Amino acid sequence: MAGDPPRPAPDPRRGIPPVDTVLRDPEVVDHVARLGRQRALGVAQEVLGLARHGALPPAAVVDEVAARLGDLDAPRGTRPVLNATGVVVHTNLGRAPLGEAATAALVAAAGYADVELDLTTGRRGRRGGSVVDALLRAVPEAEDALVVNNGAAALLLAMTALAAGREVLVSRGELVEIGDGFRLPDLVGSSGARLLEVGTTNRTHRADYERALADRAPAGGAGQDRGPGARPDVAAVLKVHPGNYRVTGFTSAVPVAELAPVARGAGLPLVVDTGSGLLEPDPALPDEPDARSALRDGAGLVVASADKLLGGPQAGLVLGDAVLVERLRRHPMARALRVDKLTLAALGATLRDPASAPVSVARRAPADELLARAEALRATLARRGLAAEVVPHDGRVGGGGAPGVPLPGWALALPEGLAGPLRLGDPAVLARVHDGRCLLDPRCVPPAQDAVLAGAVLAAAGRAGDVTSGVPPTGGRPAR
Repeated sequence: MAGDPPRPAPDPRRGIPPVDTVLRDPEVVDHVARLGRQRALGVAQEVLGLARHGALPPAAVVDEVAARLGDLDAPRGTRPVLNATGVVVHTNLGRAPLGEAATAALVAAAGYADVELDLTTGRRGRRGGSVVDALLRAVPEAEDALVVNNGAAALLLAMTALAAGREVLVSRGELVEIGDGFRLPDLVGSSGARLLEVGTTNRTHRADYERALADRAPAGGAGQDRGPGARPDVAAVLKVHPGNYRVTGFTSAVPVAELAPVARGAGLPLVVDTGSGLLEPDPALPDEPDARSALRDGAGLVVASADKLLGGPQAGLVLGDAVLVERLRRHPMARALRVDKLTLAALGATLRDPASAPVSVARRAPADELLARAEALRATLARRGLAAEVVPHDGRVGGGGAPGVPLPGWALALPEGLAGPLRLGDPAVLARVHDGRCLLDPRCVPPAQDAVLAGAVLAAAGRAGDVTSGVPPTGGRPAR
């Protein structure tokens, strides 16, 4: 009737669905089954609370609950990534990818395995004995070997077992910083050993070591109360390969063959950290130290990583004098640093055929093969309307190995804006952004994955919209 007051608008909260209706919705019900009703109920009640307070439209309740449960239900953990950077040992991508044999061995060892059992006698055996035997076959100059959980652990155990409470002689030019801000002096210091530096940042000579050892305290001096000016109480000599950088110009360092007699003459073990895990000389990497050469030249112990140039799982290798290795093996810290059965299985398989490890295959990939793969990828994208260009591109060993050594190859150049969508795709693809371009180097992508890479690029281009329009910029110098 005229003059009647207007009716109030209906309360939108009347449209909020009941909680049971939400949990039975087809978009939600599968998540409820996997996560459990109680967990899903808590999420639904939280979302319904938002709706009751007007922070969420009632019509959006089911979608919001489904999205939140989907996030909880999504698989967690590491995601596989296609490495299109050209960096073979990429620390941020887990360093060395495992080969087929190592992966199969890892799966086979997932159940019960003869980790510390001698199947012949039925008695307890040496832990990882078959892997130690494989290491000794690969490095016959070593009398014994030990495997711990990474390269830094191998050095830490060596310093703790051999020099805790005493000095370790090291060149000042070898006090390196490794990944994420970790520094060698801090690592050695945590073992209880004290570094005694010799030489200068750019030049260290044999005489520097000899002078430092000339007045060393006699054996048995460990633990004595030593004030300022006391003679050094040296327990070991340490040589570290600075594998993640290269110093050029007016430089000098003392090679193992020259340093070994100095340590031997003082009755001290020489510990050599070769870093990258190269077991024998490689003509393609003439400046990269290897375990066999270091032991032949007189090192008492060699420590290295297994997940770099060797191409195995994350592990630390200790090779050398049997008495020294046994001292490390019997130290209480060795128990805390030991590896599990999966690492042992993958490492053993890698040692049986290191040439087939993906790291070895990728760093030795011929440039003409990489060119053919890049051209085939460009042609595939062109057929789908996406322009790209094949450009020269030098890969790198990476992972603290062979710094500055180029690995000649080729890459596909795309607009820079594709790098983000590629990283966020499924599968994730990590490219290199350089000179305003997104570069895809096929070196570290298994050839069987080339079609997957092409699909990932097309999908990323579709999500990126007009970022892919036109031909990628070609100005500037080649991405060498």
